[in-house]
Amino acid sequence: MGLVMITAIAGSASNARQGNGTFDCDGAQIRAHCRHLATVVTIRGDIDAVNVDRVRECVRRFILGSNFVVLDVSGVSYFASGISLLHRVDEDCRAAGVGWTLVASPTVVELLGDSFDRDEYGAMFPIALSAHDALHNLADAIVNRRELVLPLIAKSA
Repeated sequence: MGLVMITAIAGSASNARQGNGTFDCDGAQIRAHCRHLATVVTIRGDIDAVNVDRVRECVRRFILGSNFVVLDVSGVSYFASGISLLHRVDEDCRAAGVGWTLVASPTVVELLGDSFDRDEYGAMFPIALSAHDALHNLADAIVNRRELVLPLIAKSA
């Protein structure tokens, strides 16, 4: 699916860079891969009141240009302040004109509510079962858009 590049953030006092391209934000490890279709931002560990702002700032750096964002929090084990993070990521993506999808862990799904219905909640936050599914869905959407546009182009030619 094209070239995969690990994106690095310029080091700062709030983000300790580990040797494998992963950044530690006080218990949340963040890594991003720029892929052909999207930037996949993976978060593992804990998101709480202490680190949620640092995590947001780190994620915000990967909302680039028009590149779609997949926010994979499937490895998050504690998500106490995560709902505010999701709202902020949604706001940041909207402001940048960038689409995004959430990949949620069972912990995140539980926090979102026992009555969590992907179709119902997906209207607020687009959701996929895995980063692979999110990329596949994005590829399908691109193909569908092309199929809609090609007849229009042929008629105008």
